[in-house]
Amino acid sequence: MSRWFLALAVSALALGSLSADDSTLKVKVGDPFPDVPLEATQIDKVKKDAKTVSVKDLKGKVVVVFFYPKAKTPGCTVESCGFRDVAKDFPADVVVLGASADGTKLNGEFTTEQMLPYPLLCDTDLKLIKELGIQNPKGKTAQRLTFVVGKDGKIAKIYEKVTPKDHPKEVLAFVKELDAKK
Repeated sequence: MSRWFLALAVSALALGSLSADDSTLKVKVGDPFPDVPLEATQIDKVKKDAKTVSVKDLKGKVVVVFFYPKAKTPGCTVESCGFRDVAKDFPADVVVLGASADGTKLNGEFTTEQMLPYPLLCDTDLKLIKELGIQNPKGKTAQRLTFVVGKDGKIAKIYEKVTPKDHPKEVLAFVKELDAKK
């Protein structure tokens, strides 16, 4: 009996440590996107006279939230500029948001230098990143993932494998397909 109890205790500890892992995806398609208000660059483009914005504030619109590890780094610049270059091709009811653990100063510089036409969410406390389970296991940054959130506030698509160069066009094609289904 004591061997059974020990095995049960070890299993419970292992499961407990897995659920506390902030680098393991904690949401799936169909789940509501977490309501975590964050500071953002260019916030007035999506919410007037506000200090923070969350995806919940944008209910009724399709929202693309692409997470990148660090502003001004090569892969993140390629991906962010890719979204910049296709931003005008998204349907009118789509909001594109970049997101990282970077602060408003760094993301603001990144926005200006790369002429990004969309807001960048600043999750400096990693609250949204941890709630989604997308913290980079190697540091206090986000993994490179993208979420497409439907007008109902629920996750319509999760991109876990992202190639910065091709990804923005891949997301655009999915969103246009989603738009055609309505």
